[in-house]
Formats: sequence, structure tokens, C-alpha cells
Amino acid sequence: MALFLLTGAAGFIGSHLVERLLAGGHRVIGIDCFDSFYPRAVKERNIAGPRAHPHFELWEIDLRDNGALSAAIDRAGVRLDAIVHLAAKAGVRPSMADPVGYQEVNVAGTQNLLELARRLRVPQFVFGSSSSVYGISPNVPWREDDTVLRPISPYASNKVSAELMGHVYSHLHGIRFVALRFFTVYGPRQRPDLAIHKFARLIRAGQPVPFFGDGSTRRDYTFVSDIVDGIVAALGYTRSAYEVINLGHNEPVSLAELVRELESALGRRAILDRQPEQPGDVPQTWADLTKARELLGYQPRVPLRDGLRAFVDWLDREG
Repeated sequence: MALFLLTGAAGFIGSHLVERLLAGGHRVIGIDCFDSFYPRAVKERNIAGPRAHPHFELWEIDLRDNGALSAAIDRAGVRLDAIVHLAAKAGVRPSMADPVGYQEVNVAGTQNLLELARRLRVPQFVFGSSSSVYGISPNVPWREDDTVLRPISPYASNKVSAELMGHVYSHLHGIRFVALRFFTVYGPRQRPDLAIHKFARLIRAGQPVPFFGDGSTRRDYTFVSDIVDGIVAALGYTRSAYEVINLGHNEPVSLAELVRELESALGRRAILDRQPEQPGDVPQTWADLTKARELLGYQPRVPLRDGLRAFVDWLDREG
């Protein structure tokens, strides 16, 4: 039975990962600060099931508070098999309004965790990075060996900084660091500010949907269970000391097509509120999965249509 420290445990991806790890017979210490970016009640619902599990405990800690983090782990007196770091101030557009706050959480907070891993000699560190690091790179599909990254938001630059910091700690302190670049994750429990969740609620309510640009922007939408598969595989990865790996679906979908598929899943037509393209938005995301397949045995299984139906089913249950 392995013991994992998982940050962002009450969030969208984190709560799914907690459930998967517990089902696999592992112990999980979850950390979440219940940031006010969206209502606490949403996260409490996410984590309600694991809270009752005997092999799970949840610590409410802000990763910027290195003293509280260190004190909590010292009190627990545990030996960690790995750290999975998913916590972050999220969102491309909000990061433009609060670049300093994003830097403090996403970069300094990551360094606090890496320092913890160094002090405790934690052998494995899996980091939730983002496809946003590629920015406006025209070299699609995006490959991890493309060294000319072109981030265009503070959030994206934070993720690049954290990846590079991971390389430093891997090189100096022998921590295996695996950065996973997630591509537009969706599914049950998706954050309410993200497009699929936001659009679905508006379409269902018969309200206008903010539709930025001409609908040609494309995203590589990836269902949450596929992402969790990749994270679990990364926890068992041992072939090298440092890796950056894409986790996506490898099938970009235009905004216009996404809306059509949502209309089909919901059985309702969307009312489009057409608006200009937004600063910080990239024209497309597209993951090359060659490396993920080779190193992790990763293979996305859930097509967009099935994933949207699963999301709508969850939304119907949530009300």
C-alpha cells in the first residue's frame, strides 16, 4: 500500500484521482486550501465520498504557507512514496488580472512542495502542467521536444517555470520529476467557469452563450478518466529522472463543433452571444501523444460525444 500526498485533492481532477488511488488500495493525504475562485460547497461535494474512507485524510493548507505545510507533515510522521501536485490558481484569463498572486501560488507554492520532497527524500514527484505552455506555437501537433515555447499568459508562464524548477530539483536532489501537460480536461465535476460546464448550464437554461471569435478556435478536449489513467501511469514511471509528457486526446475540435455536440447531448439549441476573441486565448491546442504512448502506455479511450453525454448525465443529477 503506497502513500501519496496529493495537492488540489478537492478539485475537479484531484477528486477523481483520489477515488482512483483509494480504489487501488492506496493511502492518500489530500491537501486543498478551498480557494474562493469558485464556491467551497462545490469542492466539498467533490470530496464527500473520500472523506469517509479510512485511508484518506484531508488537510486544509495554503501551499504558500511553508511553515504550516512542514508542520503538518512532521506531525503526521509519515513516509511518502510520491507527491502529486495538481493544486494551482487556475485559468488563463484570470491570471492576467492577478499575475503576482498566480506567481506566488503556482511557482512559490510548487517550490515549497519541492523543498518538502527534498527534505523528506520523496522519490517521485508528478506535476500537473498545462498545454497552455505551448502558447501560440504553430508547430502542431505539439511535441514535448519543441524547445521554443511561446506562452501568452501569466498562468502559462507559471507552468513553464514550475517545469524548469522540477528539472533543477531532479538534477540536484535525485527526485524523479514527471510533468504532465494536460489538454483541456472535461467531465463530471469540471470547474463551473470552464467552457463545457458554463455552456451546458446556459444552453439548458435557454440563456445566451458567450461565443468568442468565429468558432474556428480548436481544443484537444480530454475526458477526465483518461487524464487520471495518465497520472496513475506516471506514478509508476521509472525509466528516467525527468520527463515532460503530453496528456491529451489528439483530436482537436472547433468551438463551433463543440457547441453542436453540446446541443445534441442536451437536446436543446444554443443561443449564441458572439463576442471578439479574448486576449490570452490560443487559436488551437493539439497534443502529440507519441511520448505518452511510449513511456506511459497511455491511450485515450473516451470520444468527445460519449464524454459530453457522461458530463450532461452528471449535470442532470447535480441539478
